[in-house]
Amino acid sequence: MITMETPGLVADCETLLGRFQETDSVRFEEFAAIWKDMKFSQIFFGGMRNLEQCKFAREAFSIACKYFLPPYTFQIRVGALYVLYGLYNTQLGQPKQKIRIALKDWNEVETFYQDLLGAQHFDAAYIFRQLRLNRAFHFTGMPTLLTFWSTKNPLRHVGKEEFKDIRDRVQDLVTPETLEEMLNIHEHYRRTKCLISADKSQPDRALSLVKEDFVENLNNCLSEHELWKTEKGKPKIRNDDVKDDVKESTSQESEESERAKALAIIKAKSYSAVTQASKSRRHRQVQLASSESSSDCAVEQSQKRKKTRKKTEAKGAAKKSLSSKEISMPTIPEEDYSSSSSEDIPVTKRKRKKN
Repeated sequence: MITMETPGLVADCETLLGRFQETDSVRFEEFAAIWKDMKFSQIFFGGMRNLEQCKFAREAFSIACKYFLPPYTFQIRVGALYVLYGLYNTQLGQPKQKIRIALKDWNEVETFYQDLLGAQHFDAAYIFRQLRLNRAFHFTGMPTLLTFWSTKNPLRHVGKEEFKDIRDRVQDLVTPETLEEMLNIHEHYRRTKCLISADKSQPDRALSLVKEDFVENLNNCLSEHELWKTEKGKPKIRNDDVKDDVKESTSQESEESERAKALAIIKAKSYSAVTQASKSRRHRQVQLASSESSSDCAVEQSQKRKKTRKKTEAKGAAKKSLSSKEISMPTIPEEDYSSSSSEDIPVTKRKRKKN
């Protein structure tokens, strides 16, 4: 496989990760600010065709993925995860290229994810989860693609020494077996001193060249070292966040107290409205609100009764008028006698006189 020569991309990735290492944090907001400041998403804006874009994306993923795996520090590995997330979502080639992860390295990735959850770095765990859901990983047998033209002895990746995780020499030097062996040697040394000394039960003070609690102190130092490592991996809480939490809690408490006061005032008003009757009239004791409501209901009922009476009376009168009309005979209107007499008497014509 003919690889692209991208020494500038390696330098840019190392610069980005170096600036992220200086923040002494693993928060995504810190990385996003550096990403925007460097305008890192513009590396895909060169005048390249789709095939060249895909090759360049694969090369960028292979470079960033090397910092995602051991022997680099926890912070650098988190930064490399953020770099892979940013490159995957900003690539311009189609179809989207995937991140090659060898099967032999997947166990390291799973343990890294569990460390993120255990240390409560939920932003990094969320980004890893998003890459899994988007199917961004391509599980392969080898980290690089092997072809016929590939070299027999590929060049090994040599990263910065500042990025690499310092091996825990304390754990390598002092193991549980060595502690047990030291305890046995110390007990044997004490017995020999007792045999040499005059008092067989206790050794002489002149022979006490080593502290009696040497092994116990060494074990306590190892436990303190383990606690320091675990506390170092925990997320840092800023003072601003603590202040915001305190303010929110105080505001919630004030709101709850105001609500409690308002409820107390309402209860006091409701209880003060109850009438207190004498002992002889306790059986007639009622609430004012109930008496007022009953009087209102009585008034409304009386008004309704009046309206219904009026309606029934009107209906009765209408029925009576209709019945009287049905019984009486139809009336005939009187005729005009003047008009009738004029119609009966014929009009005579005047006769002309003859001269």
